[in-house]
Amino acid sequence: MMRPQRGKVKELPNRINEKIKGLKEVRLVGDNVEQGIYSFDEAMKIADQLELDLVEISASAVPPVCKIVDYQKFLYHQKKREKEQKAKTAKVVVKEIRFGPQTDDHDYNFKLKHAQGFLKDGCKVKAYVFFKGRSILFKEQGEILLARFAQDLEDLAKVDQLPVLEGKRMIIMFSPKKGK
Repeated sequence: MMRPQRGKVKELPNRINEKIKGLKEVRLVGDNVEQGIYSFDEAMKIADQLELDLVEISASAVPPVCKIVDYQKFLYHQKKREKEQKAKTAKVVVKEIRFGPQTDDHDYNFKLKHAQGFLKDGCKVKAYVFFKGRSILFKEQGEILLARFAQDLEDLAKVDQLPVLEGKRMIIMFSPKKGK
């Protein structure tokens, strides 16, 4: 006895077997068949003889490209490929460094060393001056501080975004230079 389906029925990413409708002929590809153009009925017979599924790979091609494979195995390999591609894509990590408008030299140098380490590790750096209360009157000091920071990091990083005041923060963005 079959259980009733709950929720949405999962849509398959590729059309298979009888779900491929309205095709007169298809181009068969794959390891276990003679490649070429076949009528749809002939392609289905070949898939039945091999006890495999006829899977539509490219519906936009003329004629549409189909492959004779075990569909579950096909989905498994497709997910595995997608996972590998996702792992290869570069993940951008942004590290934040916060200053006050009257940051001392010691604190500045400490934060500069951290920023240099982050850039050497390949991370982006977002440095900002946070203005509390009336310290917003010292916008020029914040801009000078960020300009000095940019100058000290110029051999390791390039400036993505010049200092911009957003609310109570003046923000500058750096990304590491290639080859360092």
